[in-house]
Amino acid sequence: MTTVSSASPALTGNDPANRLYGPLPDVSGEAGYAEDHPARVGFFTDTSVCIGCKACEVACKEWNTLPMDDADGNRDAMGLSGMSYDNTGMLGANSWRHVAFVEQSRAVDLPMPTVGLPGAGAEGAGRHGESQAPGDAHATSHGGNADGGLTAQASVLNVEALSEFDPQTGHSADREIRWLMSSDVCKHCTHAACLDVCPTGALFRTEFGTVVVQQDICNGCGYCVPACPYGVIDQRKDDGRVFKCTMCYDRLTDGLQPACATACPTQSIQFGDLDELQARADARLATLKEQGVETARLYGRDEDDGVGGAGAFFLLLDEPEVYGLPPDPIVTTRDLPSMWKHAVGGAVMVVGVALSAILGSRKGLRR
Repeated sequence: MTTVSSASPALTGNDPANRLYGPLPDVSGEAGYAEDHPARVGFFTDTSVCIGCKACEVACKEWNTLPMDDADGNRDAMGLSGMSYDNTGMLGANSWRHVAFVEQSRAVDLPMPTVGLPGAGAEGAGRHGESQAPGDAHATSHGGNADGGLTAQASVLNVEALSEFDPQTGHSADREIRWLMSSDVCKHCTHAACLDVCPTGALFRTEFGTVVVQQDICNGCGYCVPACPYGVIDQRKDDGRVFKCTMCYDRLTDGLQPACATACPTQSIQFGDLDELQARADARLATLKEQGVETARLYGRDEDDGVGGAGAFFLLLDEPEVYGLPPDPIVTTRDLPSMWKHAVGGAVMVVGVALSAILGSRKGLRR
């Protein structure tokens, strides 16, 4: 039987390369699983096709029998936030999936054609009760203001304008609105600080490379809550135990996909082998860039970032902060070896100064 450690190699005394940060090719192997363990799996969330239906939230709650809660985390309460169409608010102990709704608006200058009174020509469009001769109307329909109106209308309705239309964007004469939607979840980090600081082994690395909380072992110490750089893990107010996404570990062991990925109607949430998902995400990003979406970017894809890459990563259409994500997350246990070295060095120095003072005082008394 394989003994699986819940801590990173650095905290078990077997870490010559200080693997608390940076790329880690085999997270399950480092956790103690045999070489024939399954490939690491994960989530790739493509926010460019998310429609905000919240099917993932519902599926997650139904499968994991999570209680209803409001935006403040109050259990068995349904409340409207009054701030957005999103009433979940954030990830929590009872909401392991959260679809963020981000509304962006800006002023625009759209070439809208002018519309006059019925039967009036372009010159009489702004003068009530005036008419225009048929000949004048014919003349202005081929030039002057009428031609300008037709040109303006053509500039709005031409093929190029239609090809650039964004179905997530609503247009008016003076305002452009865009909805950014993204289903957030635990990142199942390569270097998981929550797992490193857990004193009871309630948090462990699975054979699939994911991070899971065992609620029957959690003692409610809460150390993992501030350790998470994403603010994912949360405690229930009634008993203090922590909860988060398990990537449906019980379904994975039966060969099934997580409930949220199964329920997603647009394939915004994609589940599978992490290496394949990363290649798919790179191709999708390249496609969007070719289509002129310059703001598109991958978040959590880089294995050289502060958490060694995430098991759940995202394609975003704006800065991470817009979605409520930290721009540069760093595993909070990264500097533990250095901190302990400095602490031990300081303690040795204090002891040395104290001994010197004691020995010096004794020499003075002997004299």
